[in-house]
Amino acid sequence: MPQDKLAIDIGMTNIDLILETETGLRMKMLRNRRKLAVDQFRQAIAAVEKHLAPNTVIGVTGGHYRDLPEFVDGYKIHQVDEMLALGRGGLALTGLEAGLVVSAGTGVAMVAATAEDMHHVTGSAVGGGTLVGLSRLILNTSDVFEIDQLALAGDASAVDIMLNEAVGGEVGRLPATANAVNLGKLDRQKDFTRENLAAGLARLVAQVIAVIAINAANSVDLKKIILVGHLMDLKSIRKEINLVGEFYGRDFIVPENPGFGTAMGVLVALKSL
Repeated sequence: MPQDKLAIDIGMTNIDLILETETGLRMKMLRNRRKLAVDQFRQAIAAVEKHLAPNTVIGVTGGHYRDLPEFVDGYKIHQVDEMLALGRGGLALTGLEAGLVVSAGTGVAMVAATAEDMHHVTGSAVGGGTLVGLSRLILNTSDVFEIDQLALAGDASAVDIMLNEAVGGEVGRLPATANAVNLGKLDRQKDFTRENLAAGLARLVAQVIAVIAINAANSVDLKKIILVGHLMDLKSIRKEINLVGEFYGRDFIVPENPGFGTAMGVLVALKSL
């Protein structure tokens, strides 16, 4: 009889869980409210404990998962390498055999994933944490969904210096309507709407991730770029990343439930035990 499986991904901001039982998959996202790995694990267990069978197999990755002992409160823990989980999860969610898997969360990690190998390529310190931190200072909000709605209603060109303004036309692959300097107009005038500022912040974060991802994919000769992580839940971020893709002729693939990409990789790893 197949055993139930619980996959836990401890992120800096969220804890993601996937519980697989004979009735299907149950996904749950928690706000990470603990500092120690063992307490984060207990927070995760408490959220789904009433659904756990006695012999449920549990896998954990992310955060300080290496600090976890083999057993906590009677639950046996299988530690899963985070980069392996990220790569496997990205491929599992998309059904692809190979690709650069980008985990866009509070920070950003990028893994070259194939059937034979998973290895870390690079990352970006500009990610969801940057968007939330700057929004708290500039927009007076750290609510990611409010930031997303503001950005969708705004116009980033109102706060960015555009190529046609900087050099009078296109540059290489970039059309004159592309931006030349993120938030460059903030030094020239004082009054901006919250919507336009939010749009500029979303563009800044999305462009950094997208450009690094394209260069990383090229460095390891991978054509597909898979984007997972909860930052990809935001329409404003996906919009700006896709715009970069149009400029450089690259497609970015965002699977369903992108925020659970790494947790899905833990689940895949548990099935090979």
